Amino acid sequence: MALCGSGRIGRVHAANLAAHPGINLAWVADPMTASAGEVAAQYGARSTGSTDDVFADASLDAVVICSPTPTHVQLIEAAAARGLAVLCEKPIDLDIERVRGCRQNLAAAGIPLMMGFNRRFDPAFAALHQRVAAGEIGRLEHLSIISRDPAPAPAAYIAASGGIFRDMTIHDLDMARFFIPDIVEVTAHGANVFSDYIAGAGDFDSAVVTLRGRNGEFVSITNSRHSAYGYDQRLEAFGSEGMLRADNISPTTIRSFGSRGVEAADPYEPFFLERYAAAYRRELDRFVEALQTGSPCSPGFDDGMAALVLADAAAESATTGRTVNVEGALQK
Repeated sequence: MALCGSGRIGRVHAANLAAHPGINLAWVADPMTASAGEVAAQYGARSTGSTDDVFADASLDAVVICSPTPTHVQLIEAAAARGLAVLCEKPIDLDIERVRGCRQNLAAAGIPLMMGFNRRFDPAFAALHQRVAAGEIGRLEHLSIISRDPAPAPAAYIAASGGIFRDMTIHDLDMARFFIPDIVEVTAHGANVFSDYIAGAGDFDSAVVTLRGRNGEFVSITNSRHSAYGYDQRLEAFGSEGMLRADNISPTTIRSFGSRGVEAADPYEPFFLERYAAAYRRELDRFVEALQTGSPCSPGFDDGMAALVLADAAAESATTGRTVNVEGALQK
């Protein structure tokens, strides 16, 4: 496999690729050649500043794309032209029409493609999903998703991110579809309550989204770009026969009891790199399994496109104050 992108998330993937017994990390490609060289040297791969070198390698089987979002479509289509399997970080692109065009271009290639919605592979979230699917809580009526970052991203990142709904909420929108695939309506509200530079970029620092499924199910998503107590990641599924809940994770399960307080616990994991470390490993395992067995890659391209459709609808709703019907948009 080759790795396209050697930034923060690229280094997570590089470590997992190098540690996987079924993978030979052959290339690390990044226009920032010093970064590519550093990562490649660490894991015994070749480095390059041009993906042309990667796609010229006839021995390659797959690429992992974690370069900046504007490069994703180009790299996916280049991989498809070579018949290479793809694991691509979200989002596919910020422009839904460009995504639809890419989908048409991929139709004939038929390559395995998995989208990097890693939270589906988090052990707690995946187990909760399995138990809901098994009917443990009866008919699912309400899914509640809470996702708060410990601190806002730098101004330069926010300016190029596509906004909170396409950058941050998109993970939660995919999680919503993981449980309730058929979403028909989106209502969203955005606010600026603590960050002047996020407001200055025309974005929101806080958001609440409500989704309605075709069978009347509701999903509520709560987002914030800051959280004083750490990386807040929770999931609750409420049904006709009960409820299942996945709470935040701390490094240990130790609780402290004393005269100044009881039930004091370790802080939550600091950010996504730590909180979802297992999810990234399990995601890669599933990708390799799909390539070895010929089973479908999931989540796939259409899941990535659907999440962007919902993110666009949330952005529209938050701007206009209207509920957005997405039935037709999800069927295109």
